Amino acid sequence: MDYFPIFLDLKNRPCTVVGGGEVASRKIALLLKAGAKVTVVAPGLCPALQALVETGDIAHKDEPYRDGALDGAHLVIAATDRREVNAEVSRAARAQLKPVNVVDDPELCSFIMPAIVDRSPVLIAASTGGASPVLARLIRSKLETLFPATYGELAKLAKKFRRQVIAALPEDARRPFWERALGGQIADLALSGRHDKAEAGLAAALRQAALGGSAPRGEVYIVGAGPGNPDLLTFAALRLMQQADVVLYDNLVPDAIVDLTRRDAERIYVGKKRAHHTMRQEEINALMLERARQGQRVLRLKGGDPYTFGRGGEEIELLAAGNIPFQVVPGVTAAAGVAAYAGIPLTHRDHAHACLLVTGNLKDGSLDLDWPAMVRPQQTLVIYMGLAGLPILSRQLVAHGMPGDTPAAVIQDGTLPRQKVITGTVADIPGRAAGQLKGPTLIIVGSVVTLREKLRWFD
Repeated sequence: MDYFPIFLDLKNRPCTVVGGGEVASRKIALLLKAGAKVTVVAPGLCPALQALVETGDIAHKDEPYRDGALDGAHLVIAATDRREVNAEVSRAARAQLKPVNVVDDPELCSFIMPAIVDRSPVLIAASTGGASPVLARLIRSKLETLFPATYGELAKLAKKFRRQVIAALPEDARRPFWERALGGQIADLALSGRHDKAEAGLAAALRQAALGGSAPRGEVYIVGAGPGNPDLLTFAALRLMQQADVVLYDNLVPDAIVDLTRRDAERIYVGKKRAHHTMRQEEINALMLERARQGQRVLRLKGGDPYTFGRGGEEIELLAAGNIPFQVVPGVTAAAGVAAYAGIPLTHRDHAHACLLVTGNLKDGSLDLDWPAMVRPQQTLVIYMGLAGLPILSRQLVAHGMPGDTPAAVIQDGTLPRQKVITGTVADIPGRAAGQLKGPTLIIVGSVVTLREKLRWFD
């Protein structure tokens, strides 16, 4: 490797920055975050640095760089707009065996400033050796999605119990203990901000391990996978997807999202389509309970949001009755995700002040809906799973008072590259969509549909 990665302790250590512009300001912000005592050498400062001088956060030598300016510094950064000055700073720092970074000039650097993911006390640094800072920042953005903002709390918890674990467990038992603790329910409690419960759980796990251990307790994750586009997954969803032992996934979850689950996890398809169930809901429930009782972490991966026509509530009632620990991660429901990608706002001051979500596929297979509520004016109506019953929906809406010329849209594969949108009116949309679309689809009814031609962006 071209550079040796290292983390320096700069707390209360003097550091010198040569240069007083915006670039220097960005580097100084990082140094201050690390607790360094910063002195800026520059004839004049940008407003941001001048404000730091006035508050006493940094010291300022109001003069050009000259010999002796680096005396006493533990680390040096050159950030002027004159390469000859930066080169002189670099030579002087190297002669004094001080680490030096010259901004955007790797040849003059003895160390590289990486792109940083800060989850203090956890720090993740990415560097391209100065070849492409932009690429390093892109790598950082990907890493940001993998590690929740609360990851530092997990490290603090581990630090708090480190000595207790050393005292309670023999050396060969410590690593397995930490792997279980930092990859299971205790970690989930810490990451979700439930610190007291996380501490209590870790203490209990340590007591059990010291007495000879016990079988790990299973858990179920009810996770919303969103409307299909992997970019719309939440950080929490990705985290749990990466640690589950077994994955139960629906028909509405595309392969691109299933592939983001842990590679060695067991994957079981439990998809349900209209009039065809690979596995009945009762069988899915029994499977979740069985695997959790075996000590496995079970991921129930659902399209959209688990609590929005996703039967998440039914499944969780069963888990609660069986005393099985569970977590629920909401997903971007189709109404929000598909509408946004179709260019149709669900509410708009000039068109709709309310939004009603209904399902066109009831538990008993009927379409006995609350038609008066669905035809109210100044309202957007969103119908899930309604393609097969679209002719009936259209007739009933008109029969219950909705004007036949009310704008309507049917969206297939919303948020995905193959997204297809057909627009029309309540009266003619069944004919327009006939033979053109197949599930999964979402139906949107209301004057907001007229905004699509102006607001469409995805297709």
